Amino acid sequence: MTTTSPTRTRRTVIGVTAGLALAIGAPLAASAHVHVDPGTTSAGSTSTLTFSFSHGCDGSPTTALAVDIPDGVGNVTPVVQAGWTITRDLGTDGVPTRVVYTADQPVENGLKATVSMDALFAEDAADTTIAFPVTQSCVAGETAWTQIAEDGEDPHDLDAPAPVVEVGPVADDAEDGHGSSDAAAADGGSHDDADAADAAGAQDAASVPSADPVARWLAAGGLAAGIAALAVALVRGHRKA
Repeated sequence: MTTTSPTRTRRTVIGVTAGLALAIGAPLAASAHVHVDPGTTSAGSTSTLTFSFSHGCDGSPTTALAVDIPDGVGNVTPVVQAGWTITRDLGTDGVPTRVVYTADQPVENGLKATVSMDALFAEDAADTTIAFPVTQSCVAGETAWTQIAEDGEDPHDLDAPAPVVEVGPVADDAEDGHGSSDAAAADGGSHDDADAADAAGAQDAASVPSADPVARWLAAGGLAAGIAALAVALVRGHRKA
């Protein structure tokens, strides 16, 4: 009768555990960022940007999200959402330089939350990448998502990358510093109707979880590593038996 020694059993358990740790830990690390959607827009247009996160600060619940408004953005209008209190730091021209969203109740680690704002991108920002520095405050500690990748550097290699928006050429329908919202108003609707449509679109976008292709690839790689480790442990155990 063939018996399995405690040593071979421990090796098998270690191999399986290591593979599962890779499969679970890798996608969690890849998704531990503050994301912005959409990640592309046109110069001279207004886009509703939705910032999302699903983690705290080393597990601590999130209490606030502060978004600094960078150069290349002519104006922003925060979108009122249930569960958040909004404050703004205004420049001398009355344009917000920072928008702070404070959670009415701390957002537990592992829950997805979103905040939104309408952002007007300047025409001279065409064909550039604009980073939005974000500071995530938590019950214990905070994380500054402010790192920007250098040329040729993978943003996913950064510890705390800032959310970025790729700004394309001036939109064909951009007029007087406004984009599709004003186009809708010109067709017979009011500016209020266009703003309402933008807000509704932001809520719809926020309700649909965004897929993270990097996390999916890392998860697949971690799972494959776990299976490989299990196979090696079983083969070695069989040979010694």
